[in-house]
Amino acid sequence: MTWTQVYDPLGNIALSTAFAALPVVVMLVALAFFRIAAHWAAIIALVVAVLCASVVFGMPGGMAVRAAGLGILSGLFPIGWIVLNIIFLYRLTVANGSFAILQRAIAGVTPDRRLQLLLIAFAFGAFFEGAAGFGTPVAVTAAILIGLGFSPLAASGLSLIANTAPVAFGALGSPIIALSAVTGLDLYDLSAMIGRQLPFFSLIVPFWLIWAFAGFRAMRDVWPAILVTGVSFAVPQFLVSNYIGPMLVDVISALVCMACLVGFLQVWQPREIWTNPGLRGRDPSAATAPAVAPLGTEPLDRGALVRAWLPWLILTVFVFAWGLPSVRAALNGIFTTSFPIGGLHNAVVKAPPVVERATPEAAVWAFNILSMTGTGILFSAIVAGLLMRFSPFALIAEYGRTIWKVRLSLVTIGAMLGLGTLTRYSGLDATMGLAFASTGFLFPLFGTMLGWLGVALTGSDTASNVLFGGLQKITAQQLGLSPVLMAAANSSGGVMGKMIDAQSIVVASTATNWFGQEGTILRFVFLHSICLAVLVGLLVMLQAYVWPFTAMVVG
Repeated sequence: MTWTQVYDPLGNIALSTAFAALPVVVMLVALAFFRIAAHWAAIIALVVAVLCASVVFGMPGGMAVRAAGLGILSGLFPIGWIVLNIIFLYRLTVANGSFAILQRAIAGVTPDRRLQLLLIAFAFGAFFEGAAGFGTPVAVTAAILIGLGFSPLAASGLSLIANTAPVAFGALGSPIIALSAVTGLDLYDLSAMIGRQLPFFSLIVPFWLIWAFAGFRAMRDVWPAILVTGVSFAVPQFLVSNYIGPMLVDVISALVCMACLVGFLQVWQPREIWTNPGLRGRDPSAATAPAVAPLGTEPLDRGALVRAWLPWLILTVFVFAWGLPSVRAALNGIFTTSFPIGGLHNAVVKAPPVVERATPEAAVWAFNILSMTGTGILFSAIVAGLLMRFSPFALIAEYGRTIWKVRLSLVTIGAMLGLGTLTRYSGLDATMGLAFASTGFLFPLFGTMLGWLGVALTGSDTASNVLFGGLQKITAQQLGLSPVLMAAANSSGGVMGKMIDAQSIVVASTATNWFGQEGTILRFVFLHSICLAVLVGLLVMLQAYVWPFTAMVVG
């Protein structure tokens, strides 16, 4: 039995769109206003989505339940698998005492909290986005910031804001590779176009990050370091994306950025050191900020310093290796298995105008456990743990404690991915997308916001490109716009939705040990996300109508 998606089941596009958006609205309102625990908010929204899909949009109930189940599995593997194992590594470094030495090492580069944010949240996070993506950078940087003494809201919220400009080129270019695959547009044209959009925001986001943390005046006091950070990331981002390709954009840009910032801080420091670890103004988490022991002034022993950095260097090597296609292929050659979801696989048919022709949707859960990024993180944690002289029994015991610690977060991630997957298979997302696509002259702005919506719904720029890339291309052709420009806008706009997607917020709250406060994090980042997404949309409008030469393809 097959079922074809219906995008206006009520014969009124506004009313159909309202029902399509209802599950997401329920979850956001439950989190942000009723302050319901994240796992319960996600479960309630998932139930609402099943009802909307089956009762309003006509999706058979069995298909709806299967789609939700596929999403739950996809949430646990690979996203939950990443979170669990990065928290395991972090807890090992804390228990071993090496994290305290790492704190002193970072403070040795700069004791200023603003500059630590630039180094860790923006530059170091961008490297992990480029190498792995899918929640890894937020998990790593939020854990490090909380260990450095930042308040939970500052560590989680600012990690989310920082993880924006690099996202389109994350996981060795996966979002752009997927976008090329679903649209048929040239991979290098798309890479170049996105590389003419996001470098502007690689300059803006570091300033925005420090302003959100410490205010305008405190941002102004460290503008030279912020400018060095932005320029040293944006220039390689533009050059690599336009003249090499999308795969190594973030990795190269992040390495250049870290080297330039650390080098600059050897010769420049602000006149006044900012030591406040909480957000300027009201920070409801300030009272729960972790107590950080005095760092001491005696010189660090070189051997102790090497041992403190070693777990994170090992993590970097493993994560980068696991991101290489050749390594993934080799690991999948050892073991991988796929489970087509009976009653759902090729049973849901996408229909025009979302796609050019009726297309059945595959529904396969690939359990490629060896090649998952989380497995690379687990191996790095085991190797680091043994080098830190943990016994195998101690590692197993600590892993068990870590599972118990993050159990509700794993439930939340599973339920939220269940919601996102059901939204995709039921056509709820396409209904919302068609509403954005009907905006005519303003489509460059609203098409960009469609990418933002896609990432907010799915938690992934890759998934958003798969969902809406074809729709962007078709609508652009109908309106006489560049298909490459609008497909790229989907990805560039999507990066600003990354900070409000529910799974990223749960990853951040888990990494900072600030469970149950996901609504507070959402309220903090939401306006930042909207404003930055609109700015991307305005840039795309200028490219479409004012500076059309910037929207010309390179081929």
